[in-house]
Amino acid sequence: MIQFNDTDKHDLLKKMYENSMEAIFFINNEGEILDMNPAAENILDLDVIEGIHKGNKISICQTCAGYTNEEAMMSCLNCFVGNTKGDFSSFQVYLNTRGQGIVPYAASFHTIDEAEGVRVFMLLNLTKQYRTQEKLYKTNMTKYVIKAQEDERKRISRELHDSVAQELLSSLVDLRVLKYINADDAVLNKVKQTEASLTRLLDDIRHMAVELRPASLDDFGLEAAFRSHFKWIDKNYGLVVDFVTELSSARYSNEIETVVYRICQEAVLNALKYANTDEIHVRLFEGEGDLQLIVEDEGAGFQLNTRDPKGTGLGLFGMRERAELVHGQLMIKSEVGAGTTIHLRIPLPPMQSEEGNNE
Repeated sequence: MIQFNDTDKHDLLKKMYENSMEAIFFINNEGEILDMNPAAENILDLDVIEGIHKGNKISICQTCAGYTNEEAMMSCLNCFVGNTKGDFSSFQVYLNTRGQGIVPYAASFHTIDEAEGVRVFMLLNLTKQYRTQEKLYKTNMTKYVIKAQEDERKRISRELHDSVAQELLSSLVDLRVLKYINADDAVLNKVKQTEASLTRLLDDIRHMAVELRPASLDDFGLEAAFRSHFKWIDKNYGLVVDFVTELSSARYSNEIETVVYRICQEAVLNALKYANTDEIHVRLFEGEGDLQLIVEDEGAGFQLNTRDPKGTGLGLFGMRERAELVHGQLMIKSEVGAGTTIHLRIPLPPMQSEEGNNE
């Protein structure tokens, strides 16, 4: 351990005082500012600093907007300046700052010279921490909402498949039996029409169940869910999806699989609506420690950052929002007349990535 003499300690304390990111005020019993370090000067208005340097008695109360206690978020009740019996070793205070308005600080306030009544008031800006917490809260809330949506989609999908669709199928079987019962032509024609109507309704319900949440995604993973979805797209819209998969791992976390599926689903739907193309290329693979998805078409394309996007523009926003939830990166490249490319990269856990590379 290095030993410091008094001079060295004095120099170190002086450097700490001058270079500290914490604002340090020395005040007296009446709350008047006696001295402050450069970080503290950056908080106060210039006219206040000028007054202090001229020897004017400036109280810390002139810049303080209150502190947090058990009764209020911002209060002057039992103020730390006048309350000599309170524990103010750590608390939150709000100050009116230069150019930033009211800012929250983590503060400590204690006496360092009882005889002279000198106290030190130390502050650490909490704005960055608050923003981080706010972003974390928003991210967690978004995750919670999306998970709740997916869970509800799954529940409704299973209900449609296991209950409504089965009841319709049972009714359809009963109708088909009626065709073999002696009846006039008018009745038989009506039975056939009703049978056709129920068949269409059954197909629609099955499709709705898959769109809400494909069972293959939960049971077998991304590749199976994509192949089933692209087959349905081809059958119903004549849009050919050239799907190439190069996955090292069969399954990923539920959250990652849901994000990849929904982003691809939205990208293909956008191409179907706006690209005016007969073919889309989809590639799903692992590379550089990421799970990557590329959806590419050679259709109409569009101008990025336009003020008048096709549709609502919420689709692209939702895709980016979903990507951020799994720390992914979504890149969109498009040019009018030259098609569109959607590239999603999601970092994989090191263990999963290494296992994939070894296979």
